[in-house]
Amino acid sequence: MRVALINPPWRFEGSVYFGCRQPHLPLELAYAEALLRAAGHEALLIDAHLFGLDADEVRRRLADFRPDMTALATAPTYLFWRCAQPELRVPQAMAAAVRRVAGLLVAVGPHGSTTPGAALAKLGADAVVMGECEQTLLRLAEAADPARVPGVARVEDGAVVALGGAQAVDLAALPALAWPEAFIRRHHHHHHRFDRAPDGPGAEVEFSRGCPYACTFCAKLDFRDAYRRRPLATVLDEIDRLRTQGVTYFYFIDEIFLPHRPLLEALAERGVAFGVQTRMDLWKPDMIELLGRAGCVSIEAGLESVSAAGRAALEKACRLDTAALVERLILAKRHVPFVQANLIRSPEDDADDVGRWRRRLMDGGVWANDPVPLFPYPGAPEYRRLWGAPDDTAWERAVEHYLGLFDRFCDLQDERPRPLAELEARREAP
Repeated sequence: MRVALINPPWRFEGSVYFGCRQPHLPLELAYAEALLRAAGHEALLIDAHLFGLDADEVRRRLADFRPDMTALATAPTYLFWRCAQPELRVPQAMAAAVRRVAGLLVAVGPHGSTTPGAALAKLGADAVVMGECEQTLLRLAEAADPARVPGVARVEDGAVVALGGAQAVDLAALPALAWPEAFIRRHHHHHHRFDRAPDGPGAEVEFSRGCPYACTFCAKLDFRDAYRRRPLATVLDEIDRLRTQGVTYFYFIDEIFLPHRPLLEALAERGVAFGVQTRMDLWKPDMIELLGRAGCVSIEAGLESVSAAGRAALEKACRLDTAALVERLILAKRHVPFVQANLIRSPEDDADDVGRWRRRLMDGGVWANDPVPLFPYPGAPEYRRLWGAPDDTAWERAVEHYLGLFDRFCDLQDERPRPLAELEARREAP
């Protein structure tokens, strides 16, 4: 079978979107491409975001390739599935542009995983993958009847039907990725790096997937949920290959980068620079020192609340009190050039306390952001606490609630977000 995989040219004007807007390597599509090719299928990965391609150029490439199936991402690379933009404006426009040359059009991403009916209706897709997509796309390519593939939702006789729920991938089955030189040459961005200007290409990599915690704000229930690790040898093979291509900075997209001595010691031997997302209550002082020695130059740490009551309300299951957390963050700053403590606006937190703890952190060299309003993603426990299981209007409900609840947003958003219906009504081609 001939399978195309498309990462659209992302744009986020007016969106409730907290992720980085720079192009990132589409790991999920690259894994799927590698599995498909290993099984004897022809696969073509088109990254319209990284290469600056418009819909007409993507359509021309698909027409030349003549795919039997096309997978279209509904959110930027895995790094941002758990904070995806609510609207489907960009994939809608791409789906409309390529529909006649796409073959079986399949959407992959958090939207179809959590609200498959809405994703199918908005995109006009033939199917959506629920959960992690790599092995499901391979099963679709090899299935005599796509309706019999677990984790795939379709519309039949006017109703959304699916065999099984969201799927999780066997990480041991994912190979070390081999990115084409053209991708690496264009990947100038060093995600969440502030200690120096990029001195070569950057790359996103993945050591683990999922998280053993269940914080109320994290949108991971229907995808990338259960914590798993890729084989260490596979990850190091991938990193070593990227180093030969000139990559000078790696960003681990893991939901939570947990202490793992063998990986850190192997990175220390290689002299690489890298960034991570983690929570500091899980790191003992000796492992923090090793993290810095291994080459970590950027930590994005989930503090979320400056009070024990706030962290309990978010179900953080935190092991340290606020004073100890702050000391651990300041200790990390002694070993790592940039450390950020993420804060979420919480009704349990007193504004004066937030200001005092932010000053304490920043006096210690740790950046603590202006607390971000909590967005109730349909894939997060907070949404289910408010409204129960998500339905086909879940994303609209979440945006309406967010816009109605807050009159001030945060320093991560340049403009007031707009209602979802307004964004998705504007379906001009990207």
